[in-house]
Amino acid sequence: MTNQPATKLDTRAQLPPMFARYKSRVEQGLIQAVAQRDTPPNEADSLYVSIKYHLGWVDQTGSPATDAITQGKALRPTLCLFACEALSESVEQASSVAAALELIHNFSLIHDDIQDQDRERRHQPTVWCVWGVPKALVAGNALQSVGDLALLNTNKEGTSPEVTLKVSQLLTASYLEMIEGQCMDLAFESEVYITAAQYLNMIACKTGALFRSGLEIGASVATADAADVDAFSRFGSNIGRAFQIRDDYLGIWGDTATSGKAAGNDIRRRKKSFPVVFALEQANGAALDDLTRIYQQEELDDKDVDRVLDILDELGSKEQSDKIAEASAEEAVESLKGVSLPDWAREEAEDLVDFLAHREY
Repeated sequence: MTNQPATKLDTRAQLPPMFARYKSRVEQGLIQAVAQRDTPPNEADSLYVSIKYHLGWVDQTGSPATDAITQGKALRPTLCLFACEALSESVEQASSVAAALELIHNFSLIHDDIQDQDRERRHQPTVWCVWGVPKALVAGNALQSVGDLALLNTNKEGTSPEVTLKVSQLLTASYLEMIEGQCMDLAFESEVYITAAQYLNMIACKTGALFRSGLEIGASVATADAADVDAFSRFGSNIGRAFQIRDDYLGIWGDTATSGKAAGNDIRRRKKSFPVVFALEQANGAALDDLTRIYQQEELDDKDVDRVLDILDELGSKEQSDKIAEASAEEAVESLKGVSLPDWAREEAEDLVDFLAHREY
C-alpha cells in the first residue's frame, strides 16, 4: 500500500485519515470472524443477532442496519494496522489480529454496559436493555471467544508460529489486565477517596492495555526489532492515557448530541473519573464536605450534580484534565522519535495524538 503524507485535519472533531484507510480492512476481518456464523431465519433474539446488533450491523429484529452511526471508531484495530504498515509497508499479516482486538474490546463494552447500568451506547439501546442481562453476558462471552479464534488466523497470513504465539500471549495478557482495571474502577465507585496515582494506574490497565498491546502487536508482526516494538508499546500507553482523560472530560462536559453520552452521567453514577479524583485531592472546607456527602449517597439528584459541577469549576478540574491529556500527548510523540518512520506515518501519528487529546466524541 502506497501512502502520501496526510492532509492536516481541518477540525479535531474529524477522525484522522488513517481511520478511513483501514476501515474496509477492519470490517472485512470482523465479517470473516463473525458474520459467517449465520443464525437461522426469524431468530431475532439469537446469539449472533445480538452480537451483530452491538457491532452496528443489524437492528433489533436482525434486519440490516441503515444508520452507520451505531458503529464505533475501531480505534484499536486501526492502531494495530497502522503500526504494522508504518514498519513494514504492509498490513496483510496484521489483519486477523486487528479484528481480534476489536472483538475483544467489544466484549468488554457489552459487560461494562451491564455493570455500569448504561442504557445507551453509540446512540442506540445497549444489548442488555434489549435482550436482558443474561443474554448480554452470553453475547459478551461469545465475542471474547470469537476474538480468540480470529487471532489464530494470523498464522495463515504469513506470520510464523512463534510470532503468532507471541501476539496471542500479548493480547490475552492485555485483556486480562483490562479486566483487572475494570475491577479497580468498580471498586472505586464504593470508595470516597481515590488518589490521582491510583486512578492513573487503573486507567493504564483498563484503557491503556489494549491501546498498548494493539500497537505492540502490530509492530511485532512487522519487525523483529525489539527497540521499535518497545517504542510503539510506549506510544500506546501514552495515547491510552490521553484518550481516557479526554473521555473523562467528555463524560462531564461533553456535548450529548456529539458524544452519544448523557451529560453529567459520570457524576450521577458517582464515577471516580479524573476530574472528580483531582477535586477530592484538592478540596477542603465546605467543598470537601459537600463532595464527601454527595459521593456517599446512593442516588444523586440534579441539585447534587450541579453542586459537583460548581466544585469542579472552582478547583480547576477541567483545566487539570486538559493539562494531563496534553502532557500524555507530548510523551506519545516523543516515544516515537527514535524510530525510523516514513514521513506519512510520523505525520499521521501526530495527527492521531492531536485528535485523541482534543476529540469531541
